[in-house]
Amino acid sequence: MIKVILIDDEPLARSITREYLQSHAEVEIVQECNDGFEGVKAITHYKPDLIFLDIQMPKINGFEMLELIDHPPAVIFTTAFDEYAMKAFEAHAIDYLLKPFSKDRFDKALLKWFQQRGNAPDKNPQTLLQEEIRQPEERNRIVVKEGGNIRIIPVHEIQYIEAYDDYVKIFTQKEMFLKKKTMSFYEQSLDANQFVRVHRSYIIQLSQLTRIEPLEKDTHIALLKSNVRVPLSKSGYAKLKTVLGL
Repeated sequence: MIKVILIDDEPLARSITREYLQSHAEVEIVQECNDGFEGVKAITHYKPDLIFLDIQMPKINGFEMLELIDHPPAVIFTTAFDEYAMKAFEAHAIDYLLKPFSKDRFDKALLKWFQQRGNAPDKNPQTLLQEEIRQPEERNRIVVKEGGNIRIIPVHEIQYIEAYDDYVKIFTQKEMFLKKKTMSFYEQSLDANQFVRVHRSYIIQLSQLTRIEPLEKDTHIALLKSNVRVPLSKSGYAKLKTVLGL
């Protein structure tokens, strides 16, 4: 039996998907979720083969939800936001159903997944998350999973970000959070007028910078308001001076 989860804040949308799945006896809907928080819990518990996922939802959106799952299942998007469609396909999503979609279009999407599942490796949802398809709210916050809890960190609270193997450490005034992302991702996605990558292992928020100090032999460090000393690479130092107009 193929385990499926429906994640959409619109009950009518879920009921349509549920109705379309009735003709597929090999598919079992193990859970329906109203938002991304519920989706994370359900996916962790049931480990489904496939999810039908809306993008624009309250609390956290579909992309943010996928970021919180270590091994996301295959995804078919079901959403009204067609501006994301081409980018989703380019990022190798299984399929993208634009609401309102017909039973025929739905069956084609499901058949596409069956064929890929049987004849080739599943598309990796993590590839999708690296693409530049962020929604506006994602520019202003970072969503992290902390044990069984989900935390939303406003970017203005971030002091600096540090590379940590396959993760990054995100430091606020009082806490540190781990996120399975790359430094390059945040270098590209955070506002360049607020955040500067000053070293291959560090990104700082400019508002946290108090001064730049020489170290030794043409090297420098940045001193932050929290008294943290961040090393500056030569290119990072040059970039920082440019941003500061020095």
